[in-house]
Amino acid sequence: MAKSFINYPGGKYKLLPQLQEHFPNDYDRFVDLFAGSAVVSTNLALESSDIFAYDINHYLIELLRYVHEADYDEIMQNIMNIIGEFGLSDTFQHGYDYYEASSAFGLADINKQAYLNLREMFNAQLDAGFINHDVLYALVVFGFNNQLRFNKSGRFNNPVGKRDFNAKMREKLHQFKERVGELNIQFERSDFREIDVTIPNTFFYVDPPYLITTAVYNENGGWTSTDERDLLVYLDRIHESGNRFALSNVFSMKGRTNDILMNWVARNKDQYTVFHLNKSYSNSNYQTDENGGATDEVLVVNY
Repeated sequence: MAKSFINYPGGKYKLLPQLQEHFPNDYDRFVDLFAGSAVVSTNLALESSDIFAYDINHYLIELLRYVHEADYDEIMQNIMNIIGEFGLSDTFQHGYDYYEASSAFGLADINKQAYLNLREMFNAQLDAGFINHDVLYALVVFGFNNQLRFNKSGRFNNPVGKRDFNAKMREKLHQFKERVGELNIQFERSDFREIDVTIPNTFFYVDPPYLITTAVYNENGGWTSTDERDLLVYLDRIHESGNRFALSNVFSMKGRTNDILMNWVARNKDQYTVFHLNKSYSNSNYQTDENGGATDEVLVVNY
């Protein structure tokens, strides 16, 4: 399984084997309705299928599309140019001792000012109507947890991270480039409501923002109960069209429950099946989080 070059909230890399166990293998089109880091699209979609990876976050789609289409060596050279121009660390070439740093404590103090300068330039370019994809990728590489994070004003606001363009990050980029090159995949920005459910023999994988979590994508009220209800109506439409879907979500987390989702599943118990996924890889279907609540992560399918 190939990792993505970007770390996105709710990423399904660790759950890929369990998802694969429940996915069908006889469709012509694979639609990833909320692509995120595209780790599901690139690993689990049938290679023989036409793959459509959608997301409403246009910065995310722009970056995925850029990495997909650009030459690998060109991306590498552009990132190295940015590292040199802004004075960011390069432990791949020099190691930690060169910067009087250690892997344990990381590189945040060393890269903070250079990173802020890079971030300021990117946001200034955004204000001018220009997205610099190389700079955005560099911000992901050197940013906290390699995340793509914007504030309400549309400005990139992820703080500096502990790592740099190390061997692991380079390998993730290489793996992703190799993998998307093997697939007939398109990255498109769209709201899920605008995507046709009626094209025959389409399998929809649906991994929306989770209503009851506090992930980055929900910080600015990004997913509401109205969105949740609209999505469930949309899934019913997929079912009525004769197509198949698999929905990732959680019934409960940190003492909270998604009653909208659970009531919908209960109403459709004769049509939809629920699989409880084991995110913690213990023998139990449930994991206990640090706040003492049980997280019940589920996959709901209509086949």
